[in-house]
Amino acid sequence: MNLLIYFIPIALLMGGAGLAAFLWSLRSGQYDDLEGASWRVLDDDD
Repeated sequence: MNLLIYFIPIALLMGGAGLAAFLWSLRSGQYDDLEGASWRVLDDDD
């Protein structure tokens, strides 16, 4: 039971850090061009 005192705040902090990282990636435009990388791989411009 004493371990819950430590595990619950740690879990909440880790969840908050994951949410903050996800929101940062949305705001920085990481998901704007999902198909562009696949077309750049097939492009033969040398």
